[in-house]
Amino acid sequence: MFVLELTYTAPVERVDALLDAHIEWLDAQYAAGVFIASGRKNPRDGGVILAAGVDRTEIEKIAAADPFSAEGVCAYRITEFYATKTADALAPYREQLPS
Repeated sequence: MFVLELTYTAPVERVDALLDAHIEWLDAQYAAGVFIASGRKNPRDGGVILAAGVDRTEIEKIAAADPFSAEGVCAYRITEFYATKTADALAPYREQLPS
C-alpha cells in the first residue's frame, strides 16, 4: 500500500485552475481500483491519497500523470507500507509482511 502526500509548490490559484483535470485523473484511478481514499490536507497546502494493488514503479508513473504534477504545481512524497492491520471494511487490502 502507498501513502501519496502532495505538497503544493505553486499558489493555490494555479492549483484551482487544474482542479477539474486533477479530479478526472483521481476518478480514473478509483475506477481502476488503485486509489482507495483521498482528500485535501488541512491547512490546504496539498493532499493525501491512499493507493494499493500496484507496485512502486506503477505508482510513480500514476503520480507523474497527475495534472498537478505534470503542470508543476505540486511535489509528491510516496511512502510504501505494509497494511498488516486494517478496519474490517479494508480487510481486502490487508497484507502479509514479506518473508
